[in-house]
Amino acid sequence: MIQTDKVLDAKGLACPMPIVRTKKAMKELAPGQVIEVQATDKGSLADIKAWAKSSGHQYLGTTEEGDVLKHYLRKASETEEQEEKQFPHTVTNDDLQDQLSRKDVLVVDVREPAEYAFGHIPGAVSIPLGELDSRAGELEKDKEIIVICRTGNRSDFAAKQLADSGFSRVKNAADGMTQWNGPTEQNEA
Repeated sequence: MIQTDKVLDAKGLACPMPIVRTKKAMKELAPGQVIEVQATDKGSLADIKAWAKSSGHQYLGTTEEGDVLKHYLRKASETEEQEEKQFPHTVTNDDLQDQLSRKDVLVVDVREPAEYAFGHIPGAVSIPLGELDSRAGELEKDKEIIVICRTGNRSDFAAKQLADSGFSRVKNAADGMTQWNGPTEQNEA
């Protein structure tokens, strides 16, 4: 049993709400205190890890009880905490749609497989955020990579991650699939 100072119930909430609530709850903790974030969104695992890394808070781990993920985070001290920055290179969905015909553009969808299966941009490569580190080698570094997720939150983390890994032509589709009006396709069941 992990000793926690606060429990946050984010069950039933979809991205980006578990992160939004976690950010708010972290402000109420003292440095060194531990929060347990309970979530049912499978994407929250990668989201929480990526947010902790970008903000300086310590990701301690995740346990699973049935369909509930319990994420544990330790609040950073003021010297450890980092100011969270948005990835500076973004495109609107209109810009993305205009660029889809270019051969040097690759769309990377970092949503969970089920989200991708029910509707994605034709030709988009599915690499869930939690697998991006291990699968980045599958991507061509000479292509312009446009990263998309549901709301622009996970894709922001993913764009930073790819840029840190040496990809120089990365952009975040900040509007996300919730605002996408272009063509989509579904995977066959």
